[in-house]
Amino acid sequence: MLKRFVLVILLLQTALTILVSKVHAQGRVSDTLKLTIKQAEDLFLKNNLQLIIQRYNIDNANAQVITARLFPNPDFNFSNGIHTNDASQGPAYKDHSAGISQLFTTAGKRNKSIQLAKLSVDQAKYQFFDLLRTLKFTLRNDFYTIYFQEQSAKVYNQEINSLAKALTVFKAQYAKGNIAEKEVLRIQSQLYTLQAEYNNLQTGIDTVQSEFKLLTKTPANTVIQPLSDYTFDGKAIVAGVPYQTLLDSASVNRYDLKLAKSTVDYNNLNLQLQKATAVPDVSLSLNYDKLGGYGTNFLGAGIGFSLPFFNRNQGGIKQARIAIDQSKVQLQSQQDQIESDVATNYKTALRLENLYNSFDPAFKNDFNHLIQEVFKNYEKRNISLLEFLDFYDSYKTNTLQLNALQLNRVTSMEQLNYVTGTPFFNQ
Repeated sequence: MLKRFVLVILLLQTALTILVSKVHAQGRVSDTLKLTIKQAEDLFLKNNLQLIIQRYNIDNANAQVITARLFPNPDFNFSNGIHTNDASQGPAYKDHSAGISQLFTTAGKRNKSIQLAKLSVDQAKYQFFDLLRTLKFTLRNDFYTIYFQEQSAKVYNQEINSLAKALTVFKAQYAKGNIAEKEVLRIQSQLYTLQAEYNNLQTGIDTVQSEFKLLTKTPANTVIQPLSDYTFDGKAIVAGVPYQTLLDSASVNRYDLKLAKSTVDYNNLNLQLQKATAVPDVSLSLNYDKLGGYGTNFLGAGIGFSLPFFNRNQGGIKQARIAIDQSKVQLQSQQDQIESDVATNYKTALRLENLYNSFDPAFKNDFNHLIQEVFKNYEKRNISLLEFLDFYDSYKTNTLQLNALQLNRVTSMEQLNYVTGTPFFNQ
C-alpha cells in the first residue's frame, strides 16, 4: 500500500514538472511581440502614460470653467449680546443683531473669467494633440528603426555564422598542416571585428526597443519584432505632393501653432479683464439690530465699494500688454520655424526619394544570389580567402547602406508628417 502511495506521489510530481516546463516555454515564446505599425499605434493610444497624464490636464481645465461660472457666496453674520449696562432691562434682556451681504462683480469680470477658462480648455486640448503628434512621430520612427536595423543584424548574423564555420574548418586544416597560420588569424580577426560591430548594432537596437516599449507600455522583457510591408520601391511618393500643399496643411493642422494663436487671444482677453479689475466691485448688505442705536428692531441696508484713488491695477494692465506683444512675436517665430521646417524636410525627402529610386530594383536580389555563389565557390576552393572576405565585406557594406537609405527615406517622410501635422505618407 505504501509503495503505491509513493508511486502516485512521484507520478504527480513528474506531471507537475512537465506542466510547469510547458508554462515556462509558453512564457518564453510570448516574450516576442510581433506588431504591424497599425497595431503599434493602437497600443500606444491605449496605454501611453504621458497621454493619459495630459488628458487629466483637459479635465482640470474644464473644472476651472465650472469654478469661473460660480457666483460669490453671500456673507452672513450674527451677534448676540452677553452684557448690558441698562439695569432697567434686566440681565435676561440682551441685544442681538444679524446681517447679510452679497458681492457683485462689475465691468463683466465674471464673463471675462469664464471666457479665459474656456480658452484654457482649448489650450489644454492643443497641448494634448501636440504631445500626441510628437510621441506618435517617435513611435513610428522607433518602429522603422528597429525594423531596418534588424535587417542589418541578419546580415551580420549570416556572415558571423559563415565565418565561424569556416574558422572551425581552418583550425582543423591548420592542425593537419594543410594551411598557413596567417589564414586562420585573418579569418579569426575578421570574425572578431564583425562580432564587435554586431554588438554595437544590437546595443542601439536595444536602446530603441526600450523607448518603443515605454511608449506602448509593453513589458520590459518583451522583444518587439516589427512587421513591415515596405511598398515605396520605385514610387514618387513625396514628389506627388506639392510643397504649397504641405505648407498650407501645416498652417491649419499644427497644434503648437494653434496654441500660439490661442495664447495671443488669451492675452488680449486678459488685458480686458485687467482693465475691468480696476473698476471696484460692489457689495450690497442688509442688517437687522434688535436694540440698535436708532431704536429697537432696526433694519438697514447698505452698499460698499473701494475708492480707486491709488490702486487702479496699473501693474496688471501693463503686464497684460507686454504679454500680448510677447505672444505675437512668439506666434511669428513659430510660423517662421514651421515654414523653414517644411521647406528643409521637403528637400531632404525629395533627395532621398530620388536617390533610392535611382537604384536598380533587382540589385539587392542579384547581390544576395551572388554572395551565396561566392560562399559555395569558396567552399570548393575556387576562390581564395582574401577574395572571399573581400566579397563578403562588400556585400555587408552595400546591404547596410541600402538598409540605412531605406530607413532614412521612411524617416524623412515621417518627419514631413510631423512638421505638417498631417499623415500624408503613412503606410
